[in-house]
Amino acid sequence: MTHLKEGDKFPNFEKIVDKNSIKGKKLILYFYPKDNTPGCTNEAKNLRDNYDKLKSKNFEVIGVSPDTEESHEKFSKKLELPFKLISDTEKEIMNACGVWGEKKMYGRTFDGVFRTTFVIDENGIIEKVFKKVKTKEHFEQIMKAYE
Repeated sequence: MTHLKEGDKFPNFEKIVDKNSIKGKKLILYFYPKDNTPGCTNEAKNLRDNYDKLKSKNFEVIGVSPDTEESHEKFSKKLELPFKLISDTEKEIMNACGVWGEKKMYGRTFDGVFRTTFVIDENGIIEKVFKKVKTKEHFEQIMKAYE
């Protein structure tokens, strides 16, 4: 599970984001396990359906998973996602953020993504960390944290 916390500088910030593209905005950077799986699809749809509201509140959204660019293109097109997806097949970003590691599910152990969302300010400082993401209500979860 991630070691990053609110107030920390986000690692590799400049590699992920063109600072000019988010000038004056907060970045919702969400890490998810796999394109086209039920939870990941629900999370992407929830953020997509509320994207205009997020933009109006000066948020930008980027998703990250270990899937390939080709997989992201298909997933993004299928769901008509208005935001960018980053392919991290080498797990460089995920390892730096502590969101890749050993997981246990249904009695088996494997390496995978810990579904995590970071809200980062324009200077690369983490404002919020969501470790228990509600995939169908993620927009609402984020907004509640900013009330």
